Amino acid sequence: MAVIILTFITMAVEIATGILTGSMALLADGWHMGTHVFALGITWFAYVMARRYANTSTFSFGTGKFGVLAGYTSALFLGVTAVYVIVESGKRFLHPVDIGFNEAIIVAIIGLLVNVLSVWMLQSDGDEHDHGDQHGHAHHHDHNLKAAYLHVLADALTSVLAIIALLSGKYFGLVFLDPVMGLVGGVLIGSWSWGLLKSSGFILLDGTQDDKIKQAIIEAIEADQDAKIADLHLWKISSNSYGVLLTLVASTPRSPEEYHSRLDHIQHLDHITIEPHSCMDDKCVCREL
Repeated sequence: MAVIILTFITMAVEIATGILTGSMALLADGWHMGTHVFALGITWFAYVMARRYANTSTFSFGTGKFGVLAGYTSALFLGVTAVYVIVESGKRFLHPVDIGFNEAIIVAIIGLLVNVLSVWMLQSDGDEHDHGDQHGHAHHHDHNLKAAYLHVLADALTSVLAIIALLSGKYFGLVFLDPVMGLVGGVLIGSWSWGLLKSSGFILLDGTQDDKIKQAIIEAIEADQDAKIADLHLWKISSNSYGVLLTLVASTPRSPEEYHSRLDHIQHLDHITIEPHSCMDDKCVCREL
């Protein structure tokens, strides 16, 4: 939350200064920093919801999709922002405006320092804290925190681009680099927005393309060459958590608990349902998986 507040304040200052000074590079950096406010907010919101409903049965498969839904929604707004920054940068190519380089450079440097501070704060939080709950979500914390860490680190790079554009414009007269960096910032925002839309939308539709985990499940269940999987469903119930529903046939079925134990070594399987059936002959017909 401290990083969110710090990033939001810096974002507001950069956007306001970019508008007042006419710097598209600074404006794009401010909007790009806004993507990180969304990203960090999603992570924080997911933790809050996970804690709030950790000991309730309100949500059958946990609260992992709260963050996914929030991510999908924010990605839609970020896509609009990307289009806005790209269009405005294009207008600046056609109709250049005077830029207050001194003010813009100062604010851009402050934005970079904030990014560096945020990286340090997130890194310190990851080293010192290990949050978990009673429903096996502990391994999500490090993944989400790492994603937030890398996201802020990427924003630091965008700040560097803005500073380069402003310094080049002030000392070498390369004013055109300002809208160029604005376009670069807009493309970065759009790329991140599109990626988040695809990944979060896929999870919301219970999709999965993790063939490695699917194959690992098949090999583990059919390890004794007696059991054969007849039906298998694998889907994401959060960003990094899977649900598994499988039916198997065997000449001498073992207990569901034993088949369940065969999957213990596969990470991120948090909800597993196994239904064993007896096979009445030696030629059990299994469905195409």
